Amino acid sequence: MTSRRAIVDPILPLLTLLLLGIGVAMIYSASAPRALSTYGSTWHFAMRQGVWVGLGMVALLLGARVDYRIWEKLSGPMLVVLGVLLALVLVPGVGVAAGGARRWLGVGGFTLQPSELAKFVCAAYMAAYLAHHGHDFRHGGMGPVVRPILVLGMVLGLIVVEPDLGNAVAICAVAACLMFVAGLGWRYIAPLGALMAGAMALAIWLEPYRIKRVTSYLDPWADPTGSGFQVVQSFLAFGSGGITGLGLGEGRQKLFYLPEAHTDFIFSVIGEELGLVGALCVVLLFALFAWRGLIIAREAADPFGRYLALALTMMVVLQALINMGVTVGVLPNKGLPLPFISYGGSALLVNLFVVGVLLNISRGRRAGRVEP
Repeated sequence: MTSRRAIVDPILPLLTLLLLGIGVAMIYSASAPRALSTYGSTWHFAMRQGVWVGLGMVALLLGARVDYRIWEKLSGPMLVVLGVLLALVLVPGVGVAAGGARRWLGVGGFTLQPSELAKFVCAAYMAAYLAHHGHDFRHGGMGPVVRPILVLGMVLGLIVVEPDLGNAVAICAVAACLMFVAGLGWRYIAPLGALMAGAMALAIWLEPYRIKRVTSYLDPWADPTGSGFQVVQSFLAFGSGGITGLGLGEGRQKLFYLPEAHTDFIFSVIGEELGLVGALCVVLLFALFAWRGLIIAREAADPFGRYLALALTMMVVLQALINMGVTVGVLPNKGLPLPFISYGGSALLVNLFVVGVLLNISRGRRAGRVEP
């Protein structure tokens, strides 16, 4: 036992840098053919990602230096700003549409995706609410649950309308897990889970393309050139990679066969070029990320820090599990990128900021507790 304050977690930054390094290398490999044919340079996407990594490191340092307790005080105002941004996305001429969705706001030559910001803001709101009302979850029945459900429901509604069901599901799952950890009993979680499942089923039923995603998940080979094309090509990539892979840059499925090779399906390229060994290394890095995040949550100095660290860790790891699950056919396609690895600016900025906040929470771990 010691009374000395714990230092910043030394392993989490290393894990993050390893994932970023893998990401930039794989983005270059996966995007080079498309970048060359479209922009005349194989480095187009990799260079842009490098810019985002630089900006993301600034966000990480900001998150690490600012006392995490400020997010408890700002959780309400941040929700208001988030609501405005999510509403602006839906305004024609303001929101940027691509691929049948309107999820972005244009900022100079780059785009900002408010639904990515929503994951941090909702995590901060839930952590702040549970820090003050978490004890009521064990004895107060459904009463204390109504307010966060209504607040998050409005946010998630705006996200689903974009449409962006993947991020909405991820936020909802993290919120449900936090309420369970706070002590909400199964007799309340079960009906909430049923309500969530019903809402998800309705959202799927209202959009034909989502129905196709579900049917292609159940049997991708039924329409291998249509709705099942992405998953089938992903299977072929993993099958071609075998144990050790074809070698970095030697993959064939990225040659205009595998859609979104440098974004949502970059894990498939990793499986093809680096094989089972490379894919398992990525899984191990995320498992270690979860381990460090849970340790930070356990050792946090106050309830808000514990809930926030748990929520942020789950946010990153759950998204990674969903992405990898989609690429291997375990889950229907949700359109979620692989954290730190997939191409994309908004997600990378938020995830690196999250790492910074986790480091700040680790700086204030309870005196007298030493991590393993």
